[in-house]
Amino acid sequence: MPRIYLSPPHLSGRELEYLKDAVDSNWVAPLGPQVDAFEQELAELVGVPNALALSSGTAALHLALVVLGIGPGDEVACSSFTFSASANPIVYAGAAPVFVDADAETWTIDPALLERALAERPAIRAVIAVDLYGQCCHYDRIRALCAERGVTLIQDSTESLGSHYGDQPAGGQGDLAAFSFNGNKVITTSGGGMLVSRNTEWIEHARKLSTQARDAAPHYEHTEIGFNYRLSNLLAGVGRAQLAVLAERVAARRRINERYRELVADALGLSFMPEAPYGESNCWLTCITVDPAEAGTDRERIRLALEAEDIEARPLWKPMHLQPVFADSPAYGGEVSARLFERGLCLPSGSALDDADQRRVVEILLATRA
Repeated sequence: MPRIYLSPPHLSGRELEYLKDAVDSNWVAPLGPQVDAFEQELAELVGVPNALALSSGTAALHLALVVLGIGPGDEVACSSFTFSASANPIVYAGAAPVFVDADAETWTIDPALLERALAERPAIRAVIAVDLYGQCCHYDRIRALCAERGVTLIQDSTESLGSHYGDQPAGGQGDLAAFSFNGNKVITTSGGGMLVSRNTEWIEHARKLSTQARDAAPHYEHTEIGFNYRLSNLLAGVGRAQLAVLAERVAARRRINERYRELVADALGLSFMPEAPYGESNCWLTCITVDPAEAGTDRERIRLALEAEDIEARPLWKPMHLQPVFADSPAYGGEVSARLFERGLCLPSGSALDDADQRRVVEILLATRA
């Protein structure tokens, strides 16, 4: 049987059309009409007026920090329960991360612990709040905390394109927001990202920085350090073809999540990531936790049984405060995300996953139970 991947790309069928247009126009380098159109279309979808297409979501987070002037001597509060790409840009900028644990009810950054961190650490100048596995953070509470302290809110929406906070698309809740189009995301450009904001000045500064910070001159003039972070016109064409089917891809992942819940509804000791009442997740990945005492199995036994049948599953994110590279960084809380990592598993969730393969996943999962 063919391997079942965790979250493989799912093409729309129109990618070659957009790529051909880019090739025929000879716009095959960074920048070009496909990039311009991709930025405009994503900005309209998210409801934020300014968008900048970049080489990755990591680049978007890095530029967000740079345009805010964050650097040595500054601290940035960041969700601990996330992938390292959320935290690494803090170090790129020369600042220091302060990790904040997850809330058990949403798995996203805990507003109460964030409030404590902001109160105790005046060096914190920004917060990176991560929309985890497609679920938005509790932005009403987080925005109020940031506003009270004069701290900038950066929304890490790299996993939440197509999700909603209330009735608003994810990505419009922060002062700046970053998206990712990595190959395993809901839509992909092979590799790419986007930075969005209502602040035109920030985005235009980031735009300059993303092309090596070249000044307006007939020769190459530079008054600040820049980066090579722009998205190619070819990949932007792929992104436009993908963006056109975003709603379908999100609907498919939500259906897959619902089927998993139905198929294991009677299995003791298995729980799903809760969906917060304030929004709607894109269900980028369907995540479970396993209570060994009740389930008669554990997360790793299930993962290895799936892998033995050529099915990819993955533990939940190992929290940043438990990563060796961040061992000396301050952290608030940590028990919730540590427990989720110990017990949690991401199941195959690609939008093209069919019923038969999903049932195969569930049969193997349930067969590991004592």
